[in-house]
Amino acid sequence: MKLENDIQPVTYLKSHAADLLQQVNETRRPVIITQNGHARAVLQDPRSYEEMRATITLLKLMVQGEDDLRSGRVMEQDEVFAEIEARLATPLVTKR
Repeated sequence: MKLENDIQPVTYLKSHAADLLQQVNETRRPVIITQNGHARAVLQDPRSYEEMRATITLLKLMVQGEDDLRSGRVMEQDEVFAEIEARLATPLVTKR
């Protein structure tokens, strides 16, 4: 894997957009777009992007769970299921 193939200036993007799209979709590696020598954007295939978003979401949930544990915001499994069953048994009230 050559990193220099994954870093391209914005001028290259302008003239080779189709090639870059093909590259990111075939390799599933993102391409870093630079402008005046500085990283300005990342071009990524949709599947990798969605996987990254899902991973970030799971990590956020894990952090929230760990915070709940440290803060003592926990319930026994039986309590959780009883609360869910009670909520499901209560009819929803609709306003008219």
